[in-house]
Amino acid sequence: MAKSPAKSAQVAATAPATGVSTSRKGEAKSRFNAALDEAKAGVAALSAEAKDRAGDYTEQARAKGSDWTAEAKTKATELAYEGKAKASEAISGLSRIVADNAATLDDKLGAKYGDYARTASQSLDEFSTRLEGKSVEELGEDAREMVRKSPAVAVGLAAMAGYLVARLFRSK
Repeated sequence: MAKSPAKSAQVAATAPATGVSTSRKGEAKSRFNAALDEAKAGVAALSAEAKDRAGDYTEQARAKGSDWTAEAKTKATELAYEGKAKASEAISGLSRIVADNAATLDDKLGAKYGDYARTASQSLDEFSTRLEGKSVEELGEDAREMVRKSPAVAVGLAAMAGYLVARLFRSK
């Protein structure tokens, strides 16, 4: 069979276009792959930079944290010594008040109750002296030992202290 001239021209026109199209596809594919490789390299570089910055920020945060921790420990120690001194002073003052009122108790309730007050005053004064003589670290160790020996009493005291602090702040 003989090909028609129109059919031959159509086949001839599509043949070169397919060849050009294949080379353009290959070129586009290679450019796309090159762009993809470049993007991957950029991501890797950005990732490395982000890790470096994160490491720097982490180091700065640790330094700040250790500075704050040291400052907090110093302040807590100062407050603990201040609190110890005030507690000792308050107990000593209570001891003096009880001792001063012992004579009144003798007169109103009897010598037996006056002697109880004097004994209580003496015990408070001795406790105040022991409190003054101990360091904050020793007091902390004594508190830990008391919690180990009787945890129920420690929980009760903590609950009572929490209640008193809550009442103190509620009243203001």
